[in-house]
Amino acid sequence: MLPHGGRLREAAARCGIPIADWLDLSTGINPHGWPVQPPPATVWQRLPEQNDGLEQAAREYYGAEYLLPVAGSQAAIQALPWLRAACRVGVLTPGYSEHAQAWLRAGHIVIPVAVDDISTHIDHLDVMVVVNPNNPTGSSFPAEQLREWHRNLAVRGGWMVLDEAFIDLSPEHSLAPCSARYGLVVLRSLGKFFGLAGARVGFVCAEPGLLSRLEILLGPWAVSGPARWIARAALRDNGWQAAMRNRLAEQGALLRALLVRHGIAPDGGCSLFQWHYSSRAGRLHEQMAASGILIRRFDHPAGVRFGLPATEAEWQRLDAALGKLKS
Repeated sequence: MLPHGGRLREAAARCGIPIADWLDLSTGINPHGWPVQPPPATVWQRLPEQNDGLEQAAREYYGAEYLLPVAGSQAAIQALPWLRAACRVGVLTPGYSEHAQAWLRAGHIVIPVAVDDISTHIDHLDVMVVVNPNNPTGSSFPAEQLREWHRNLAVRGGWMVLDEAFIDLSPEHSLAPCSARYGLVVLRSLGKFFGLAGARVGFVCAEPGLLSRLEILLGPWAVSGPARWIARAALRDNGWQAAMRNRLAEQGALLRALLVRHGIAPDGGCSLFQWHYSSRAGRLHEQMAASGILIRRFDHPAGVRFGLPATEAEWQRLDAALGKLKS
């Protein structure tokens, strides 16, 4: 199993600090998540049904003609490689490491591809996996460039798998509305922007034939009834979505400014996190942990990612801990 953010119990045991005393900034999840209301009791008592309005709400929100609800985009990441015979797969690096792991596990040849090298590799690949905006660097790609890469792959029977887990902050850049085209597979998630990571709800936007094969592979009831109920309500809450985009844009700028003031200028990021490339990533991670603040450490390349604090007290705590850092 690959390491991920949010392993708070492990950090608490390692540092001898009770879980309740930690500030977890390791995940890049919106700390002001959509306000969940308890589902009605009947939702717990019946098997999930597809005609409950979730798919329609998702089609309207993403602008996608065809889509499939899944148990978080992670479920699709693990399943998609099994829908192709062994082939050459380019995976953006650095990037979300589960993509490469899943394609390798399914027997494919995986080629790590840096941001600046995609165009030179694309002619020799059958699949290209791109994360936009990227995690953890925050780098993003113009929509026309993505469409060009997709056309190059699709004409040869290839795929572009586009992970848009963090694109809800700028939905106008999403390729989900184009996902009915052959060879374009767009992954979306309610975990980041909506702050509903625990609900495990995501969507695969693609052409119907691929979605049908994926649905058969995943089996029935991939998303629980209560999770479907919550996701449908969140996707329909346009007022909350607009207000949250503005709020997160402001807080992302505040986090960037705070890090710059303490000599940790971000090398990338988005409104939900900031990324700092540093050869002393391990030391930064340890020093923040000593203050009971969990950030995400990366080794390839070496760097750290800071998520957003939730309250004014948490902002002040982060400010104080950054002020204690030693070079």
